Amino acid sequence: MPSEKVLEQKKAAVVALTEQIKASCSGVIVDYKGISVAEDTALRKELREAGVKYSVVKNSILGFAAKEAELEGLDEVLNGTTAIATCEDDYTAAPRILGKFADGHKNFKLKGGFMDGKVIDLETVEALAKLPTRDVLLATVLGAFNAPIAAFARAVQAIVDKDGEAAPAEAEA
Repeated sequence: MPSEKVLEQKKAAVVALTEQIKASCSGVIVDYKGISVAEDTALRKELREAGVKYSVVKNSILGFAAKEAELEGLDEVLNGTTAIATCEDDYTAAPRILGKFADGHKNFKLKGGFMDGKVIDLETVEALAKLPTRDVLLATVLGAFNAPIAAFARAVQAIVDKDGEAAPAEAEA
């Protein structure tokens, strides 16, 4: 039987992880075994720079936190070594970074995740991992909106230039 002090620490860990999950727009659960300390350090640095919180957790603590956060269906991925990555404002940051890392490391595996308080399957996490960054997506959309306007502006400028060339010829006559 765990001591009262250990039990209180575990309860506090569950409460903290529950709040982290509730505050996040998305999260990814991974099996992190088989990576070196240097690789783990580089991964954590990249995640931190993207605003992603990453931590190794016990499956039981994550299970209790998921239940408190009303995430149903995570129990099936809570086995083996487990880490969780969450982000409060970017839906694709954690899946993208961890997916890219998993592609280069055969033992590091994505297990599942959640988005907007709902559990998502591995296929959805992998699809999110393939999306470009938010800034790239916004630039693409803005480029698509800007193209017709730019074409219209060029057409109007061509008409103005054509009329400008015709005016001096008429003045001479």
